[in-house]
Amino acid sequence: MLKTLTVWNFALLEHVQVEFGTGLNILTGETGAGKSILIDSLGAILGHRISADSIRTGCEWLRVEAVFSLEHQAILSEFLSEHAIDAEDGSLIIVRQITRGGKSSILVNGCHVTLTMLKQIGAMLVDVHGQNENLALLKESNQYALLDKSDEKISVALEAYRSAYGEWNGKKQELAQREKDSMEYAQRLDMLQWQDKEIEEAKLREHEDEELEAEIRRLSHAEKIASYVEEAHRLLNQNSREGMGVLAALSQVKKNLQDMGRFDRSLENAAKIVEDAFVSLQEAAYEIRDYGEGMEFQPQKLDSLQSRMDVIYKLRKKYGATVADVLEHQRKIQKELAEIENYDDAIAELKEEIRQAEKTLEHHADALTTARRDGAERLSKSLEEQLRELGMPRARLIVELRPLGRYAANGADELIMSFSANPGEAAKPLAKVASGGELSRIALAVKTVSAAQDSTVPSMVFDEIDTGIGGRTAQMVAERIALVAHYKQVLCITHLPQIACMADVHLYIAKSSRGNKTQTKVKTLTEAEEISEIARMASGGDATAVSLDNAREMLLHARMKKETLRKTGKK
Repeated sequence: MLKTLTVWNFALLEHVQVEFGTGLNILTGETGAGKSILIDSLGAILGHRISADSIRTGCEWLRVEAVFSLEHQAILSEFLSEHAIDAEDGSLIIVRQITRGGKSSILVNGCHVTLTMLKQIGAMLVDVHGQNENLALLKESNQYALLDKSDEKISVALEAYRSAYGEWNGKKQELAQREKDSMEYAQRLDMLQWQDKEIEEAKLREHEDEELEAEIRRLSHAEKIASYVEEAHRLLNQNSREGMGVLAALSQVKKNLQDMGRFDRSLENAAKIVEDAFVSLQEAAYEIRDYGEGMEFQPQKLDSLQSRMDVIYKLRKKYGATVADVLEHQRKIQKELAEIENYDDAIAELKEEIRQAEKTLEHHADALTTARRDGAERLSKSLEEQLRELGMPRARLIVELRPLGRYAANGADELIMSFSANPGEAAKPLAKVASGGELSRIALAVKTVSAAQDSTVPSMVFDEIDTGIGGRTAQMVAERIALVAHYKQVLCITHLPQIACMADVHLYIAKSSRGNKTQTKVKTLTEAEEISEIARMASGGDATAVSLDNAREMLLHARMKKETLRKTGKK
């Protein structure tokens, strides 16, 4: 739930810190004092878009900070953990700042996040209900969500159905793709067979191209190689008038060091090194000699190798950079050929899989329909009960399921919410018959029913939901809001004393001017101040003894009603 909200430089709010409590937090004040601005600043924390125009005149930035308690918020805690945001102490601190230059930063427990992620987090923290949200009731998706969340059995059945639907629909899409591909199979089959034959006739071996390239390189430079070999052998073994070869010279050095050793053993190690070098060089000389004797010029072999390499170059250009790539391409071709040749069998097998998947889907669809029908009946009764408490004693609100005639992602049912405000009138779809005022009360009835069932969002905001109502209806609305506050933390902006007197925490918002500056302050009212404020709201002017007595009576009645709500959880 929301514990504190601190605002700097947001429109009329220069610096305000508000502490909220559990239950019903009422915000009152004169029109234009800044109540909606405070809710807008909370919206900034929830991911609503705000612009630099919201920055207080004369300031360069605005900042909003909110502290939430994460108690009993397992889903949100898991979400934060998945995104490496530490919340082990059970608190969540969200800070959002915007400058006149358009720079924006969002911190969640010290971690920078995107606006998209902030919206996801905000949706799990607070449910904002204003006048515009009444229209959301007319959306089919929201009506489904209302029914499906009303009973755990429906949620389980829906999850099982969606899993079966995903498998069935995936196989149907695969079949459609295969049938589409089949029209191109004849032409592709000829091409694949020709490619397979071309590669097969080449009789390639793994790494053959590397071996051929090395052999061609050697034969192409045979004359140079021969001259290098001859010169190396001559320099090692030369012993004529032209000079002494390396081996002969090294042999003489070895003999001299051995003879010297009879008189001085200081160069004994050097003699050993020379002797080892002589042996190694002598072995090298033998290897060079043998290589040179085995060399022969083979122009015909070179032509043959180059012709073979031309074949490989051609295949590599078409099918891969190396022989290994070409052979891998051939394996893929052969696999696809096998699939095409077994096409009829594969299609028949896939159709059987679809048939079996549809049986499973039908079973889960029936189970979902049964669970929804039971839930729809209970939901209709609960909503009608709430509407009676909201001054619509003869209203009928029917949640009805009709066969859709096909399987869809959300089930095989069509959901219709029908409404009749008066006896003798046929119930018709909600969008066609409900007036704005009726829709507002239906929305409040929905919030009242869902509050007891859905604990995923711990806080709710009612932004001037009381517009256009008064008298007995206002009292009924007040009691419904108090009932919602029995299950959730509620923040409610109101101009009606009937609602204000239900407050667990009463916050008064006042605007004042000093010189050329206007600012808004938020104050938590004491009991005496609350009586004065309710008297002002009820009388529309300065409090009198009569209006104060009336305010005290209203507060007493409200406390008795709230006590009943706390004990029974009912109206």
